[in-house]
Amino acid sequence: MRVVIAEDLLLLRAGLARLLGENGFEVVDAVEDRDALVHAVLRERPDIAIVDIRLPPTFRDEGLRGAIELRGLAPETGILIVSQYIESAYAAELLASGTGGIGYLLKDRIMEVDEFVDAVKRVSAGGTALDPQVVAQLLAGRKAGPLDDLTPRELEVLGLMAEGRSNTGIADRLVVSVGAVEKHIARIFTKLRLPPTDADNRRVLAVLAYLNGD
Repeated sequence: MRVVIAEDLLLLRAGLARLLGENGFEVVDAVEDRDALVHAVLRERPDIAIVDIRLPPTFRDEGLRGAIELRGLAPETGILIVSQYIESAYAAELLASGTGGIGYLLKDRIMEVDEFVDAVKRVSAGGTALDPQVVAQLLAGRKAGPLDDLTPRELEVLGLMAEGRSNTGIADRLVVSVGAVEKHIARIFTKLRLPPTDADNRRVLAVLAYLNGD
């Protein structure tokens, strides 16, 4: 899998490149600002771009703005946001694109190497990888809608799906069988009116509906 990194801190940028390289990824570019990020992705067409929200020159939201721009210019490239902060408004804006291949992790998660590498792989493949703390903040502002038809357990399962957990991971977390998780997910798809289709990933669509409050 080919990766572009956008991080202003040289040591962290180099550290990410080394970590990913040691785990089988090809880092095709590592840049420090928004313009370089956009140019690198359009030139290299990587599987994923790992982007810090706060990049030069203002260190406010340049990385996020670049990521949103790339959702339109290079939708085949997954976007994994990494930040020291929970910026729920920014996360909601990124998710509003309505497509998968999206992640948002706090930088502390990078130290959990196996989980971080797994998140990069999921987002590269079109899935989601959202920090539990980010999910919690997004849900705090969720509006009423079709999700209100879900039971508390179904909402719990969908929240764990949003974090990027597999059916087995959800089963382990809830101390239930994988079969029980599969039944919950099937009911979630039915209630959210997500019929089987070859064109879309229902799991991703359900997660996006959950986080967007649709």
